Amino acid sequence: MQFLSKKQLLFISFMLFSMFFGAGNLIFPAFLGRASGIDTYISMAGFILSAVGLPILGVIAVAKLGSLDTLGRRVSPLFALLFPFIIYISIGPLMAIPRAATVSFEMGLKPFLAEGADVQWPLVFYSVIFFCLVLWFSLSPNKLIDLFGKILTPSLLVLLAIILIKSIVTPLGGTAATAAAYQENTFFKGFLDGYMTMDLLGSLVFGIVIANTIYAQGITDKRSLSLSMMTAGLGAGILLAAIYVILGYIGATSGLAFGHADNGATVLSQVMKQLFGQAGTIILAVIFTIACLCVSIGLIISCSEYFSALYKKWSYKQWAFILTLISGVVANLGLNSILSFSVPVLGLIYPIAVVLILLALADTFIRGSKWAYSLTISMTALYSILDTLNNTLFKGTFDAVLRHIPLYEQQVGWVLPAIIGLVIGLVVDRPRKK
Repeated sequence: MQFLSKKQLLFISFMLFSMFFGAGNLIFPAFLGRASGIDTYISMAGFILSAVGLPILGVIAVAKLGSLDTLGRRVSPLFALLFPFIIYISIGPLMAIPRAATVSFEMGLKPFLAEGADVQWPLVFYSVIFFCLVLWFSLSPNKLIDLFGKILTPSLLVLLAIILIKSIVTPLGGTAATAAAYQENTFFKGFLDGYMTMDLLGSLVFGIVIANTIYAQGITDKRSLSLSMMTAGLGAGILLAAIYVILGYIGATSGLAFGHADNGATVLSQVMKQLFGQAGTIILAVIFTIACLCVSIGLIISCSEYFSALYKKWSYKQWAFILTLISGVVANLGLNSILSFSVPVLGLIYPIAVVLILLALADTFIRGSKWAYSLTISMTALYSILDTLNNTLFKGTFDAVLRHIPLYEQQVGWVLPAIIGLVIGLVVDRPRKK
């Protein structure tokens, strides 16, 4: 077998961490800590399970089977075409990249504008500069390990360490009581908040970038490649979990001083001003800009490589330019508009992605059963579609019916349909296997 050095694995882990760690990874755990208060440890356990555990499993699944396309073909050729396309569009130019740019603007430039000033043209100006930088770095994907692993990620970790040390030396005020929304189903509430980081979807598409980076380090053996990807995934996961605990702690221990906050960006702004004064706004702006740039660059690279392989008439560089341009246009719709359609879309595709990854990890047990894959995913997708339609188009009209499904109140009602599909699939496929 071929092996990477410990130093190479560390830098690749840093690189994967920086591709995961964007705006949502900063604001959601901080808000979760503030809202959960004295129950932060419970909600944070659910958050880490979905925002760290599932993405690591995603990286392992891709490393195990080779690619998202291979994984999708276990269900059907049509699914292998449609589902990756939906994922790449969602975490690419329609949601994740524009969200990163707008949150970066909200935290990086908007605080320095005059109060009440029109932000539309400043947003346009900021997004042009932001996406020019993203495109420039995206055109040299082979240099990612130097950019992310050796420069941006260590800088980000140092800044976060400074904030943690300062918050311990200078207490923030104490932990408040748990907010009403988090008093029931606290664990599952944190679990669902982890969806909003979108890292599970990212883990399915970052695999190709990590694999290419490891190839560039001289690893060509498939088993060695898979092992290196899994190790990098675990390293990135440990870093993510540590940062989430820190941000959750900061959010929770500032509850008595500031009370309720509408979002995590407000929580971090309040904390940084108390800890560092006006300089805190500048530090926070730098942190958000670095994090959002890293994620956007990684996503443009992943999406460009996917679409250039799907539609070969346009080169990687042409796709990078097109996707960057679309992302810039969507970003100028504003953060609220992006978030408004992000929630239902994530609620639709996340359960399917979770089940697909779990099937891949259990592939040895189900022995690649076509029926098991297709029926499990079909039942999960059917539930997700009905639940999403009920919550959006029908405004909860069918809640009384859907409540009979176990775990529906905890918003993970897809578990039973998935199990039913798996059992039926294995039973149907059993005679053929014999």
